[in-house]
Amino acid sequence: MKAYTKYLTFKTEKRRELIRITDTVKEAVEESGVKEGLCLVSAMHLTAAVIVQDDEEGLHDDIWEWLERLAPFRENYKHHLTGEDNADAHLKNLLVHLQVVLPITEGKLDLGPWQEIFYAEFDGQRPKRVIIKIIGE
Repeated sequence: MKAYTKYLTFKTEKRRELIRITDTVKEAVEESGVKEGLCLVSAMHLTAAVIVQDDEEGLHDDIWEWLERLAPFRENYKHHLTGEDNADAHLKNLLVHLQVVLPITEGKLDLGPWQEIFYAEFDGQRPKRVIIKIIGE
């Protein structure tokens, strides 16, 4: 069994951003040489996430609105007593999850017709990492 690891680093200009990383993940799959296997893409921070969704701006706006409605920014979170101000970012991560696992078939990332991979940043403006871990034959 082969294993391949690649790290990505992001430092977003805004506190919240959605960054399409599909092509970068596809390149990692090709670099790995794995023909049949799995590709894990995981945010290495609890205030970010990796999601698979359609690349459509209206939907992106809907996602941000939904996340803000369910986990709004507020000043009175108990987490903020530690000196942090990002409790909402931790809660948003819980809603969309930290990582995704994707199939590799015949040496290619096996995505559906509208599926794209995104790095979702909820507390940016500082360096954050994503790990791509590929295993298979």
